Amino acid sequence: MIAIRVRAPHSLEVIETDRAEPGPNEVRIKVSTAGICGSDIHILHGSNPFAKYPRVIGHEFAGTVAATGAAVTSLAIGDHVVVDPVVSCGHCYACRIGRSNVCANLEVMGVHRDGGFRSEVVVPAANAVKVSKDLPISVAALAEPFSIAANVLSRTGCDERDTVLVYGSGTVGLTVLQVAKLKGARVIVADPDKRRLERAEQFGADRLLQTGKDDVPAGVASENDGLGPTLVIDGAGIPALLEEACRVASPAGRIGILGFSHAPCNVSQQEIVKKELTLVGSRLSRRLLPEVIGWLESGQLKPDTMITQTFRASDARDAFALIEQAPEKTVKVQLDFS
Repeated sequence: MIAIRVRAPHSLEVIETDRAEPGPNEVRIKVSTAGICGSDIHILHGSNPFAKYPRVIGHEFAGTVAATGAAVTSLAIGDHVVVDPVVSCGHCYACRIGRSNVCANLEVMGVHRDGGFRSEVVVPAANAVKVSKDLPISVAALAEPFSIAANVLSRTGCDERDTVLVYGSGTVGLTVLQVAKLKGARVIVADPDKRRLERAEQFGADRLLQTGKDDVPAGVASENDGLGPTLVIDGAGIPALLEEACRVASPAGRIGILGFSHAPCNVSQQEIVKKELTLVGSRLSRRLLPEVIGWLESGQLKPDTMITQTFRASDARDAFALIEQAPEKTVKVQLDFS
Protein backbone atom coordinates (compact mmCIF):
# COMPACT_ATOMS: atom_id res chain seq x y z
CA MET A 1 0.00 0.00 0.00
CA ILE A 2 1.20 3.52 -0.75
CA ALA A 3 0.56 7.04 0.46
CA ILE A 4 1.38 10.47 -0.94
CA ARG A 5 3.09 12.51 1.73
CA VAL A 6 4.56 15.98 1.99
CA ARG A 7 7.58 15.30 4.19
CA ALA A 8 8.42 19.00 4.44
CA PRO A 9 7.64 22.03 2.31
CA HIS A 10 8.63 21.37 -1.33
CA SER A 11 9.19 17.65 -0.69
CA LEU A 12 6.50 15.34 -2.11
CA GLU A 13 7.11 11.62 -1.68
CA VAL A 14 5.43 8.30 -2.37
CA ILE A 15 5.83 6.03 0.65
CA GLU A 16 4.85 2.52 1.72
CA THR A 17 2.25 2.34 4.48
CA ASP A 18 0.85 -0.31 6.80
CA ARG A 19 -2.79 -1.25 7.09
CA ALA A 20 -4.63 0.17 10.11
CA GLU A 21 -7.66 -1.43 11.74
CA PRO A 22 -10.75 0.67 12.51
CA GLY A 23 -11.83 1.46 16.05
CA PRO A 24 -15.40 0.76 17.22
CA ASN A 25 -16.88 3.84 15.49
CA GLU A 26 -14.60 3.89 12.45
CA VAL A 27 -14.41 2.33 9.01
CA ARG A 28 -11.47 1.43 6.83
CA ILE A 29 -11.84 2.59 3.25
CA LYS A 30 -10.05 1.25 0.21
CA VAL A 31 -9.49 4.49 -1.68
CA SER A 32 -10.32 4.38 -5.37
CA THR A 33 -10.05 7.96 -6.55
CA ALA A 34 -8.77 11.19 -5.02
CA GLY A 35 -8.72 14.70 -6.46
CA ILE A 36 -5.87 17.18 -6.16
CA CYS A 37 -6.97 20.53 -4.73
CA GLY A 38 -5.22 23.88 -4.71
CA SER A 39 -4.87 23.55 -0.94
CA ASP A 40 -2.79 20.39 -1.46
CA ILE A 41 -0.41 22.46 -3.56
CA HIS A 42 -0.31 25.14 -0.85
CA ILE A 43 0.67 22.47 1.68
CA LEU A 44 3.37 21.24 -0.68
CA HIS A 45 4.83 24.73 -0.88
CA GLY A 46 4.51 25.51 2.82
CA SER A 47 1.93 28.26 2.32
CA ASN A 48 -0.95 26.63 4.21
CA PRO A 49 -0.81 28.06 7.77
CA PHE A 50 -2.64 25.08 9.30
CA ALA A 51 -0.60 22.14 8.00
CA LYS A 52 2.01 20.39 10.09
CA TYR A 53 4.64 18.12 8.58
CA PRO A 54 5.11 15.39 7.61
CA ARG A 55 1.55 15.11 6.30
CA VAL A 56 -0.28 12.61 4.12
CA ILE A 57 -2.37 15.02 2.07
CA GLY A 58 -5.69 14.67 0.24
CA HIS A 59 -9.23 15.57 1.28
CA GLU A 60 -11.25 14.84 -1.89
CA PHE A 61 -11.56 11.07 -2.00
CA ALA A 62 -13.96 8.23 -2.53
CA GLY A 63 -13.71 4.49 -2.26
CA THR A 64 -15.14 1.26 -0.87
CA VAL A 65 -15.67 0.22 2.72
CA ALA A 66 -13.16 -2.55 3.46
CA ALA A 67 -13.77 -3.03 7.20
CA THR A 68 -16.12 -1.65 9.84
CA GLY A 69 -15.72 -1.09 13.57
CA ALA A 70 -17.77 -3.11 16.04
CA ALA A 71 -20.23 -0.28 16.74
CA VAL A 72 -20.84 0.73 13.10
CA THR A 73 -24.31 -0.13 11.78
CA SER A 74 -24.81 2.53 9.09
CA LEU A 75 -22.27 1.10 6.64
CA ALA A 76 -21.31 -2.33 5.39
CA ILE A 77 -18.28 -3.83 3.69
CA GLY A 78 -18.51 -3.14 -0.04
CA ASP A 79 -20.44 0.13 0.25
CA HIS A 80 -19.21 2.97 -1.94
CA VAL A 81 -18.54 6.12 0.07
CA VAL A 82 -17.33 9.69 -0.17
CA VAL A 83 -15.51 11.07 2.84
CA ASP A 84 -16.33 14.38 4.50
CA PRO A 85 -12.86 15.55 5.58
CA VAL A 86 -14.18 17.86 8.33
CA VAL A 87 -13.73 16.34 11.80
CA SER A 88 -15.39 18.40 14.54
CA CYS A 89 -15.70 18.09 18.31
CA GLY A 90 -19.50 18.27 18.49
CA HIS A 91 -19.68 20.32 21.69
CA CYS A 92 -18.19 23.79 21.06
CA TYR A 93 -20.43 26.79 20.28
CA ALA A 94 -20.04 26.45 16.49
CA CYS A 95 -20.90 22.76 16.59
CA ARG A 96 -23.91 23.35 18.84
CA ILE A 97 -25.44 25.77 16.34
CA GLY A 98 -24.81 23.52 13.34
CA ARG A 99 -21.62 25.17 12.08
CA SER A 100 -19.24 22.24 12.52
CA ASN A 101 -17.11 23.43 9.62
CA VAL A 102 -15.73 26.19 11.86
CA CYS A 103 -15.46 24.04 14.98
CA ALA A 104 -13.17 25.52 17.63
CA ASN A 105 -11.29 22.20 17.61
CA LEU A 106 -11.49 21.64 13.86
CA GLU A 107 -9.35 19.01 12.19
CA VAL A 108 -9.39 18.56 8.42
CA MET A 109 -8.14 15.34 6.89
CA GLY A 110 -5.11 16.03 4.77
CA VAL A 111 -4.35 19.25 6.67
CA HIS A 112 -4.50 18.88 10.46
CA ARG A 113 -4.45 15.06 10.35
CA ASP A 114 -3.35 12.60 7.67
CA GLY A 115 -5.66 12.49 4.67
CA GLY A 116 -6.88 10.27 1.88
CA PHE A 117 -4.00 10.12 -0.58
CA ARG A 118 -3.28 6.51 0.35
CA SER A 119 -4.40 3.04 -0.65
CA GLU A 120 -6.47 2.58 2.52
CA VAL A 121 -7.52 5.01 5.23
CA VAL A 122 -9.39 4.73 8.53
CA VAL A 123 -11.96 7.47 9.16
CA PRO A 124 -14.84 8.08 11.59
CA ALA A 125 -17.91 6.28 10.28
CA ALA A 126 -19.88 9.52 10.65
CA ASN A 127 -17.63 11.10 8.01
CA ALA A 128 -18.23 8.39 5.39
CA VAL A 129 -21.27 9.15 3.23
CA LYS A 130 -22.72 6.27 1.23
CA VAL A 131 -23.19 6.74 -2.53
CA SER A 132 -24.94 4.70 -5.16
CA LYS A 133 -22.82 2.12 -6.95
CA ASP A 134 -24.37 3.44 -10.17
CA LEU A 135 -22.46 6.70 -9.70
CA PRO A 136 -18.93 6.48 -11.16
CA ILE A 137 -16.49 6.67 -8.25
CA SER A 138 -14.47 9.36 -10.05
CA VAL A 139 -17.56 11.57 -10.19
CA ALA A 140 -18.39 10.75 -6.57
CA ALA A 141 -14.96 12.10 -5.62
CA LEU A 142 -16.07 15.50 -6.95
CA ALA A 143 -18.69 15.76 -4.20
CA GLU A 144 -16.31 17.41 -1.74
CA PRO A 145 -15.34 20.37 -3.99
CA PHE A 146 -19.00 20.81 -4.88
CA SER A 147 -19.84 20.92 -1.18
CA ILE A 148 -17.64 24.03 -0.92
CA ALA A 149 -19.84 25.73 -3.52
CA ALA A 150 -22.97 24.46 -1.80
CA ASN A 151 -21.77 25.94 1.47
CA VAL A 152 -21.07 29.46 0.19
CA LEU A 153 -24.37 29.56 -1.69
CA SER A 154 -26.21 28.31 1.38
CA ARG A 155 -24.50 30.95 3.52
CA THR A 156 -25.33 33.76 1.11
CA GLY A 157 -28.65 32.42 -0.13
CA CYS A 158 -29.15 31.80 -3.84
CA ASP A 159 -32.27 31.22 -5.88
CA GLU A 160 -33.93 31.97 -9.21
CA ARG A 161 -34.23 35.68 -8.36
CA ASP A 162 -30.47 36.15 -8.26
CA THR A 163 -27.98 37.49 -10.73
CA VAL A 164 -24.66 36.05 -9.60
CA LEU A 165 -21.22 37.37 -10.48
CA VAL A 166 -18.50 34.75 -9.95
CA TYR A 167 -14.90 35.92 -9.96
CA GLY A 168 -12.73 33.10 -11.26
CA SER A 169 -13.45 30.08 -13.44
CA GLY A 170 -11.02 27.61 -11.94
CA THR A 171 -12.34 24.60 -10.07
CA VAL A 172 -13.97 26.69 -7.33
CA GLY A 173 -15.60 29.08 -9.78
CA LEU A 174 -16.91 26.24 -11.95
CA THR A 175 -18.49 24.46 -8.99
CA VAL A 176 -20.12 27.68 -7.79
CA LEU A 177 -21.40 28.30 -11.32
CA GLN A 178 -22.99 24.86 -11.59
CA VAL A 179 -24.64 24.94 -8.18
CA ALA A 180 -25.96 28.48 -8.79
CA LYS A 181 -27.43 27.36 -12.12
CA LEU A 182 -29.00 24.35 -10.39
CA LYS A 183 -30.71 26.84 -8.07
CA GLY A 184 -32.08 28.77 -11.06
CA ALA A 185 -29.85 31.86 -10.92
CA ARG A 186 -28.45 33.89 -13.80
CA VAL A 187 -24.64 33.60 -13.64
CA ILE A 188 -21.89 35.87 -14.96
CA VAL A 189 -18.31 34.61 -14.79
CA ALA A 190 -15.24 36.87 -14.86
CA ASP A 191 -11.74 35.50 -15.42
CA PRO A 192 -8.59 36.73 -17.19
CA ASP A 193 -8.08 33.41 -19.04
CA LYS A 194 -10.13 33.03 -22.22
CA ARG A 195 -9.81 29.23 -22.21
CA ARG A 196 -11.14 28.98 -18.69
CA LEU A 197 -14.05 31.21 -19.65
CA GLU A 198 -14.84 28.86 -22.52
CA ARG A 199 -15.09 26.05 -19.97
CA ALA A 200 -17.44 28.19 -17.88
CA GLU A 201 -19.64 28.65 -20.94
CA GLN A 202 -19.79 24.87 -21.40
CA PHE A 203 -21.09 24.58 -17.83
CA GLY A 204 -23.89 27.06 -18.39
CA ALA A 205 -22.55 30.55 -17.71
CA ASP A 206 -25.00 33.15 -19.04
CA ARG A 207 -22.34 35.82 -19.60
CA LEU A 208 -18.55 35.86 -19.75
CA LEU A 209 -16.26 38.77 -18.93
CA GLN A 210 -12.54 38.60 -19.58
CA THR A 211 -10.80 40.43 -16.76
CA GLY A 212 -8.11 42.75 -18.08
CA LYS A 213 -9.83 43.03 -21.45
CA ASP A 214 -13.38 43.75 -20.36
CA ASP A 215 -14.30 46.35 -17.75
CA VAL A 216 -16.05 44.11 -15.24
CA PRO A 217 -17.81 46.85 -13.21
CA ALA A 218 -19.08 48.45 -16.41
CA GLY A 219 -20.01 45.05 -17.81
CA VAL A 220 -22.29 44.17 -14.90
CA ALA A 221 -23.73 47.65 -14.28
CA SER A 222 -26.80 47.00 -16.43
CA GLU A 223 -27.69 43.75 -14.70
CA ASN A 224 -30.68 43.51 -12.37
CA ASP A 225 -32.46 46.55 -13.84
CA GLY A 226 -29.27 48.60 -13.62
CA LEU A 227 -28.60 47.81 -9.95
CA GLY A 228 -25.85 45.26 -10.49
CA PRO A 229 -25.46 41.63 -9.35
CA THR A 230 -27.49 40.57 -6.33
CA LEU A 231 -24.83 38.08 -5.32
CA VAL A 232 -21.05 38.21 -5.82
CA ILE A 233 -18.79 35.24 -5.10
CA ASP A 234 -15.03 35.53 -4.92
CA GLY A 235 -13.92 32.19 -6.32
CA ALA A 236 -10.46 33.50 -7.15
CA GLY A 237 -9.22 34.21 -3.62
CA ILE A 238 -7.80 37.64 -4.49
CA PRO A 239 -8.22 40.11 -1.58
CA ALA A 240 -8.40 43.17 -3.86
CA LEU A 241 -11.60 41.83 -5.42
CA LEU A 242 -13.58 42.50 -2.25
CA GLU A 243 -13.44 46.25 -2.78
CA GLU A 244 -14.71 45.85 -6.34
CA ALA A 245 -17.39 43.41 -5.22
CA CYS A 246 -18.74 45.99 -2.79
CA ARG A 247 -18.86 48.59 -5.57
CA VAL A 248 -20.64 46.42 -8.15
CA ALA A 249 -23.12 44.64 -5.86
CA SER A 250 -26.77 45.63 -5.88
CA PRO A 251 -28.39 47.35 -2.93
CA ALA A 252 -29.28 44.59 -0.45
CA GLY A 253 -26.74 42.39 -2.23
CA ARG A 254 -24.65 39.63 -0.70
CA ILE A 255 -20.97 38.87 -1.09
CA GLY A 256 -19.44 35.44 -0.44
CA ILE A 257 -15.72 35.25 0.34
CA LEU A 258 -13.88 31.98 -0.22
CA GLY A 259 -10.31 33.28 -0.32
CA PHE A 260 -7.90 32.38 2.43
CA SER A 261 -5.34 35.15 2.21
CA HIS A 262 -3.90 37.11 5.14
CA ALA A 263 -3.30 40.12 2.87
CA PRO A 264 -5.34 43.23 3.75
CA CYS A 265 -7.74 44.90 1.34
CA ASN A 266 -9.40 48.30 1.17
CA VAL A 267 -13.12 48.08 1.74
CA SER A 268 -15.37 51.11 1.97
CA GLN A 269 -17.72 51.08 4.93
CA GLN A 270 -19.79 53.61 3.02
CA GLU A 271 -20.57 51.10 0.26
CA ILE A 272 -21.46 48.41 2.77
CA VAL A 273 -23.73 50.64 4.84
CA LYS A 274 -25.24 52.62 1.96
CA LYS A 275 -26.38 49.44 0.20
CA GLU A 276 -26.75 47.37 3.38
CA LEU A 277 -24.56 44.66 1.93
CA THR A 278 -24.07 41.30 3.56
CA LEU A 279 -20.49 40.02 3.61
CA VAL A 280 -20.19 36.32 4.33
CA GLY A 281 -17.14 34.17 4.89
CA SER A 282 -17.40 30.53 3.88
CA ARG A 283 -15.05 27.74 4.92
CA LEU A 284 -15.25 24.09 3.95
CA SER A 285 -18.74 22.58 4.17
CA ARG A 286 -21.36 22.30 6.87
CA ARG A 287 -22.15 18.60 6.37
CA LEU A 288 -23.60 19.23 2.92
CA LEU A 289 -22.12 16.15 1.23
CA PRO A 290 -25.40 14.16 1.36
CA GLU A 291 -27.21 16.95 -0.48
CA VAL A 292 -24.47 17.22 -3.10
CA ILE A 293 -24.41 13.46 -3.59
CA GLY A 294 -28.16 13.61 -4.19
CA TRP A 295 -27.58 16.16 -6.96
CA LEU A 296 -24.94 13.91 -8.53
CA GLU A 297 -27.00 10.72 -8.26
CA SER A 298 -30.09 12.39 -9.73
CA GLY A 299 -28.17 13.93 -12.63
CA GLN A 300 -28.96 17.49 -11.57
CA LEU A 301 -25.21 18.01 -11.63
CA LYS A 302 -23.23 16.45 -14.49
CA PRO A 303 -19.66 17.50 -13.80
CA ASP A 304 -17.71 14.54 -15.22
CA THR A 305 -16.01 16.68 -17.88
CA MET A 306 -14.33 18.63 -15.08
CA ILE A 307 -12.03 15.62 -14.69
CA THR A 308 -9.33 16.53 -17.18
CA GLN A 309 -6.57 14.06 -16.23
CA THR A 310 -6.18 10.92 -14.15
CA PHE A 311 -2.78 9.67 -12.99
CA ARG A 312 -1.80 6.49 -11.21
CA ALA A 313 -1.22 7.33 -7.56
CA SER A 314 2.41 6.25 -7.89
CA ASP A 315 2.82 9.03 -10.49
CA ALA A 316 1.60 11.76 -8.13
CA ARG A 317 4.70 13.88 -8.71
CA ASP A 318 3.87 14.06 -12.42
CA ALA A 319 0.29 15.04 -11.62
CA PHE A 320 1.40 17.89 -9.37
CA ALA A 321 3.95 19.01 -11.96
CA LEU A 322 1.27 19.21 -14.66
CA ILE A 323 -1.01 21.34 -12.49
CA GLU A 324 1.80 23.75 -11.70
CA GLN A 325 3.47 23.88 -15.11
CA ALA A 326 0.41 23.79 -17.40
CA PRO A 327 -2.60 24.92 -15.34
CA GLU A 328 -4.45 25.95 -18.50
CA LYS A 329 -4.72 22.25 -19.41
CA THR A 330 -6.29 21.17 -16.14
CA VAL A 331 -9.49 21.58 -14.16
CA LYS A 332 -9.59 18.60 -11.84
CA VAL A 333 -6.70 16.17 -11.80
CA GLN A 334 -7.37 12.91 -10.00
CA LEU A 335 -5.20 10.11 -8.65
CA ASP A 336 -6.18 6.49 -9.17
CA PHE A 337 -5.42 4.27 -6.15
CA SER A 338 -7.33 1.22 -7.38
